[in-house]
Amino acid sequence: MPREIIATDAAPAAIGPYSQAVKSGSTVYLSGQIPLDPATMTLVEGDFGAQVRRVLDNLAAVAAAAGGSLADVAKLNIYLTDMERFGEANAIMEEVFDEPWPARAAIGVAALPKGAAVEMDGFLEL
Repeated sequence: MPREIIATDAAPAAIGPYSQAVKSGSTVYLSGQIPLDPATMTLVEGDFGAQVRRVLDNLAAVAAAAGGSLADVAKLNIYLTDMERFGEANAIMEEVFDEPWPARAAIGVAALPKGAAVEMDGFLEL
């Protein structure tokens, strides 16, 4: 099955050798997004909540470029440098996603690119 590379200027450009997303059939694989402002490619200002919201905005932009939305997310992975922030991430997810919730994993990590506190990746079913 041919793969389609998904790219948009509404989300940060890749900072390595990867695509923002790859579509294969009806599945879109979203690469990890950190809280970069797509216009400046710098981390967003503000607290942890601002970082989570920027990550979700970035994922939404890539999903839209693929013809979907966050409502189409089937699986979401969240990487946190501080698992004590897990509750805050959950609260924001409840603001952004509607039931039925996507499948999800939350993984504690030692560090993320550019000093980010959160990163998310996942996939959509269109």
